[in-house]
Amino acid sequence: MTQAAVLAQLGNTPLGMRNRIINGAMEIDQRNAGSAATVTNDYVLDRFKIFEQTDGAISTQQVTTVPAGFKNSMKITVTTADSSLAANQLTSIFQPIEGLNCTDLSWGTSDAKTVTLSFWVRSSLTGTFGGCLVNGAVDRSYVFQYTVNSADTWEQKSITVAGDTSGTWLTTNGVGVYVLWSLGDGTDYQGTANAWQAGSKRSASGNVNLLGTNGATWYITGVQLEVGSVATEFERRPYGLELSLCQRYYWQDAGAIMRPGIIDGGGDFPSAFVNYPVPMRTTSPTATFLYTGLFYYNNGGETSWTPSGGTTALVGGLPHYSIIRKNSISNSVGGSHSQKCGQWQTQFSVNAEL
Repeated sequence: MTQAAVLAQLGNTPLGMRNRIINGAMEIDQRNAGSAATVTNDYVLDRFKIFEQTDGAISTQQVTTVPAGFKNSMKITVTTADSSLAANQLTSIFQPIEGLNCTDLSWGTSDAKTVTLSFWVRSSLTGTFGGCLVNGAVDRSYVFQYTVNSADTWEQKSITVAGDTSGTWLTTNGVGVYVLWSLGDGTDYQGTANAWQAGSKRSASGNVNLLGTNGATWYITGVQLEVGSVATEFERRPYGLELSLCQRYYWQDAGAIMRPGIIDGGGDFPSAFVNYPVPMRTTSPTATFLYTGLFYYNNGGETSWTPSGGTTALVGGLPHYSIIRKNSISNSVGGSHSQKCGQWQTQFSVNAEL
C-alpha cells in the first residue's frame, strides 16, 4: 500500500484507537491466565465471549501458537461433537463493541461509513466459514464469509462491509455492534451472505460446522475492525494501555491482599473501599469474591475473624470506586459493639461487561 493510500485510509481517525477491537492480539486473559476453560455463555479471553448452545461442547484457551509477529492466539477445541445441529442451535465467539467507540461510524444514517474487518485464522478443517456484524438490538445483521484453504495453517482474512443505513445502532455505553465468528449454526441463524438484512443471521447455508468434528481446532488472533475499505497493518498498542481498555469492562485483583476495611456494627458485615484502576463502563458493576480471608481489627488488642458464607454486594460508588461488602454471613464477631476498623484480606473481580 502506498503512503498516500495509508493516509487516506487513516483519515481523521485518532492514532492509537484505529482498531475498534480491544485485545485483538489475545494478550490479556484476566479470568483464566492461560488455562483452558469450558463455558457455554461467558467471557473467556478479555472482551471475547463464547455462546455455545448445542449438544456438543468446546474448550477455549489462550495459547502461543501464532503467526509471525504475534505472541498469543485464542484456541477453540471441540471436545464433544454435534454433527447435526437443530434449527435453533448455534455456537459462536464474539466481541461486543461499546457504542461510545462507534459514534463516528454513523450507522443507521445516510452517512454510514464503510469498515474493514481483518484477522488471522487457523483451523484443522478447511472450507467456507461464516460470521457477522450485528447491532445491539440483534435485529440487523450482515453475514460475511471467509475460506480456510489449508488445514493447520495461518491465513489472514479481510472483509469489507459498507455501513448499514438502516436500523438502530447505539452510540451510548450499550452495545454498538457485535463482531461475531460462527463455529456452527442451525438454519434459524442462516441468512444471505454479503448483505444487510433484518434479524439475527450469523452465517450462510453450507458454512463449515466446526462442532461436527470431535477434536477439531480453530485459532484466531490479530483481529482488527477499522474505518475504510482496506485492511491496514494490525495496530499495536502498549500492553498497559490494552490492559486498561479491558479493565473498563472487567477487573480482577492480582491476588489476595490486605486492604483497609470496616465491620458494620449493626450487622457484622465486613466492607472495604475499592478504587478501580480505570473508570468502569457502569456505576453498578457486579462483584464476585474469589477469596475471603481474615479480617483484622483492634478490640483492645489485635483480633482476627474469618467471614464465611454470605453474598457479595457493591454499596454505592461511582465508575471509579465502590464499597464492596459481604452480606448475610453465617458467623459474626459476636457481642454488642460499634463499628470497627481494620484490614481485610480479600480477592475479588468486578464485572461491567456488555
